[in-house]
Amino acid sequence: MAYTFSTVTASNGVKLYAIKTSPKEVYIKWIGASSVPAQSTYGVNGGFFEGSRLLQIAVNNGNSVAPTGQGTGGSENVSHARGTLVWDAKYEELSVQVVKTTSELALGNRNSYWAQGGISLKLSSSESVWRTQANKENIQNPDGGACRTAAVYNNTKNLWLVVTDTKTTAAKFRAAILEKIGSGTLVDGIMLDGSGSSQYKVAEGSYSGSDSTPRPVYQMMALR
Repeated sequence: MAYTFSTVTASNGVKLYAIKTSPKEVYIKWIGASSVPAQSTYGVNGGFFEGSRLLQIAVNNGNSVAPTGQGTGGSENVSHARGTLVWDAKYEELSVQVVKTTSELALGNRNSYWAQGGISLKLSSSESVWRTQANKENIQNPDGGACRTAAVYNNTKNLWLVVTDTKTTAAKFRAAILEKIGSGTLVDGIMLDGSGSSQYKVAEGSYSGSDSTPRPVYQMMALR
């Protein structure tokens, strides 16, 4: 697996742990009732869930990662159309598409892509435009202090998986990413599940989330 890992602190005090990689090195992985640090693979936590039911899109090559008999969901963003990060392998393009189901995704080949649902970050837009969109997508706890996770990309198709263990607002997390990640080249990205679900693992270290014991997160964005 090819990646670089960095730890940076933004001027607003938000500390970021960032895994920089290529979207070709990433896939969406089901991990069941387990945590990211407990995996042999590296990466970060994925989207929202309820029990073992995935509440956001989590697919590889058109197939939900939730295995029959162990979990459900993964083929739709339940209740709301939400920002979904998509890697279209045919055209080698990243995009954030606001959709409710995988059938709405614009793709070059429906058998060759991965997609992860979340909340739009609209990194090329103003904060007010982002807030309006995030509210449309029913963002949870935007103004409370919470650990947070995101996946963002730039104009040369680099992908960063970013976690903060700073209990912060969504706006401050977004601002920290814009300041410290990508040197001004970021295009877009999504926010993933947070609080106790904000987890990462790389060779250089890991974080199990803000809960006293690691929370099962059921799926992750993993490195090959």
